[in-house]
Amino acid sequence: MFKQMRAWDASDQIALLFVIVFGILSLATLLGVVMSLKADDEARTARADRFKKQLQTSWIMVTLFWVAWIAGTAVSVLLFGLVSFLALREFITLAHTRRGDHRGLIVAFFVVLPVQYYLVGSRHFDLFSVFVPVYVFFAIPVISALANDPERFLERNAKIQWGIMVCVYGLSHAPALLLLDFPKYEERGAFLLFFLVMVVQSCMVLQAYVARHYALKAVAPRISNSFSWRGALNGVFGGSVIGAFLYWITPFKAGQAFAMALIACAAGTLGHFVMKALKKDAGVHSFGNEGRLVTGAVGLLDRVAAICFAAPVFFHSVRWYFEL
Repeated sequence: MFKQMRAWDASDQIALLFVIVFGILSLATLLGVVMSLKADDEARTARADRFKKQLQTSWIMVTLFWVAWIAGTAVSVLLFGLVSFLALREFITLAHTRRGDHRGLIVAFFVVLPVQYYLVGSRHFDLFSVFVPVYVFFAIPVISALANDPERFLERNAKIQWGIMVCVYGLSHAPALLLLDFPKYEERGAFLLFFLVMVVQSCMVLQAYVARHYALKAVAPRISNSFSWRGALNGVFGGSVIGAFLYWITPFKAGQAFAMALIACAAGTLGHFVMKALKKDAGVHSFGNEGRLVTGAVGLLDRVAAICFAAPVFFHSVRWYFEL
């Protein structure tokens, strides 16, 4: 059956995915509404709210894929560039900055970000892979030093560099998947983006389910009470299995799809955990909700954190393995 579906043209495959994915999300949303109606105590209400928040993330991530598919490559790159801009803005609200950082921040938002996405859109993959971690990482401290403000210099610059690395460099690898040139896989790059989003988001949902229904020992309770090795492994394995079943929309074989999904899910899981540490350091429980009152954050980082870490690892693994 999967071999037959793999032979379909792109429009038939996209129609089937549309029915499957949005059908599942619609049923899950209906389940969330039922959970809210049946919630008769504080614990059940909190569980229903967390479930609905996870569903909102899934809706956003999957919708990004459909926009990428319908709008075409150029518009998709611009869309992800806008998401990067908003995510970086949200990140910077959590960081301690001073007047001496303003020049570096202007360069980050209005030079580094557009140049990075230009390099993606123009397929300069070798240059876009090193532009931020090499050139930008040297340039930002120089710009900050010229502002003549040495107080907490290393800490301030590290935060700006880290924000650029996650919100710009990491996320820019997602639209880059649209441009990978596989033999006999022309004009189907959006499926690779869908594959990445689907397996990583499935992994996150499974981890959240395990954390809520099983009392597992937390790996680092001061950072996250819900992150455990058993929960992480369940999520990563489940996401990888889903990836194997989705091989028919990719240029991979089933085993390759499983391995690539495993890499993406592992990177996304660890990245999401790292972002929890960032929130703890900033004294914010959630990037949205109460975090908005303190920082102006609206929760975008919560929704894209796993993709920011998974996308570059997945992208470069695919390029290396298939020698693209």
